[in-house]
Amino acid sequence: MREVSTACRAVLYLRLSRDDDSPGESESIQNQRSLLQGYAAQHGFTVVGEYVDDGWSGTRFDRPRFQDMLRDMKQHRFEVVLVKDLSRLGRDYIQTGRYLELVFPENGVRLIAVGDGIDTARSDIDLAPFRNVINEMYARDTSRKIRSALHTKMQAGKFIGNFAPYGYQKDPQDKNHLIPDERTASTVRQIFAWAAAGKRPAEIARMLNERGEPPPAVYRTLVHPELNPDHSSKRKAWTSVGISRILQDVVYLGHIAQGKTDKVSFKSKKTREKRTEEWIIVPDCHEPLVCQQTFDAVQRQRSARRCDRKGAFSNLFAGLAFCLDCGKAMSTVGTRKKGSAANLACGAYKLRGASACSNHFISYESLFRCVLEAVRRYVCLSEDECNVLFERLNRRLRLDERGQEAGRERERMARELERVQRLVAQLYEDRTAGRIGETNFYPLLERYESKTAALEQQIDTLQPDSGAENLQRLQERLWAIIRRYTDVEELTPSLLFELIDRIEVGQGTYEKTEQGRVKRQKIVIHFRFLPESCEIDWIE
Repeated sequence: MREVSTACRAVLYLRLSRDDDSPGESESIQNQRSLLQGYAAQHGFTVVGEYVDDGWSGTRFDRPRFQDMLRDMKQHRFEVVLVKDLSRLGRDYIQTGRYLELVFPENGVRLIAVGDGIDTARSDIDLAPFRNVINEMYARDTSRKIRSALHTKMQAGKFIGNFAPYGYQKDPQDKNHLIPDERTASTVRQIFAWAAAGKRPAEIARMLNERGEPPPAVYRTLVHPELNPDHSSKRKAWTSVGISRILQDVVYLGHIAQGKTDKVSFKSKKTREKRTEEWIIVPDCHEPLVCQQTFDAVQRQRSARRCDRKGAFSNLFAGLAFCLDCGKAMSTVGTRKKGSAANLACGAYKLRGASACSNHFISYESLFRCVLEAVRRYVCLSEDECNVLFERLNRRLRLDERGQEAGRERERMARELERVQRLVAQLYEDRTAGRIGETNFYPLLERYESKTAALEQQIDTLQPDSGAENLQRLQERLWAIIRRYTDVEELTPSLLFELIDRIEVGQGTYEKTEQGRVKRQKIVIHFRFLPESCEIDWIE
């Protein structure tokens, strides 16, 4: 065995991962440093530097200070590397073995793992590969335990992200709970209000940039000064993509949606996107920033948005038109009629045929004319017509002796709504835990959501508001609409959203008349500002 000189330059490599950082551990950076400095002094090594990777996993070798050490090694700035044990160097047995047996020896560097008694200057290091395997097994087991613990937290509705979503902050009393960040919550509410009014994500992004509002990535660096602003965002500006992500995130409804990605391997940084049905969604975990009505309206706006491709058909009624009988959305189908853009048909019929529903066919042009005429009839009103409508509202909302009965009915519906909401929450838990399959999950969810929507609508009509105040607000809203839409010539997405909540299309029937064969079809339009729906006997 060749004689090894100890009069040489040594460096210390220290590493601590989050998994190691627990009370009572001897792995702390300070403990590692003290141990290695004592060893160096005892064996006559001159310590010329140290490299510390604090908070880095041993399965990764792109650690910044480890890479610095490799660069200095190639410049021959030291001859010895001291580590507490091989696990500090790494927990991937293949990569660790490569550095141990190839990289360090090829550069004339001696590695000493003090705790394991391994010194590459000696020939008796045959146990090193076995220690590397054991270290990797430990890393694999630790990774599995961490994933299991995080999965349990996600199922319990605990937020586990490093940073709170834009508009929220972590509760100082509970880091797994979100509370509104009032510095940005108002911006989120404004984004949804603009979107509900028909503004596109690109337009919203432009307005926020003009206001000088910092985008989420930039704002995060302001809240967390330890973050590098250069790594926050390349453009450092709001984008349509960022706005779209906010508009479709259920976190702003008070829900937690996590587990959207997973790692390919515990050794790899690469992740894969999981299907939506694989996400862990827990409702009502924190204070919402937008109401369900606004969120749904925005989604309808987004689904109904015109396609900018030249010559592409755009269905204005997407998210608004539904089958009168089964409640499914009306879907576009082809048409043989010359000059016609498309027909609309019951989505259930289109998907499953006559066993699900009847066709409810209506041409897109017919529905367009029907809705346009209805808007002109009920919106473009004179002052006298407006007063008549207001009187109808007055009669409907006037408080009378039935007020107490309405209050009791409202309380009963509120209790029923709470019960249904608990069933929805339990349904999500059962789906997440695998107690219910996809086949049964979605029909039940649809049934509960329909029941929830119906109860909420009924409760709204029974709200115990002051009659005078309520009438005043309705009158102001009505006059505002009339002033804005004095003469409607064309239907637009923003107009439809503001005026109409839902359109229901009945099954058409054909009749012979003196003028020939005609089609008669019932169309029901639910205007947002009218106390009752408008039923139209449409003939074409």
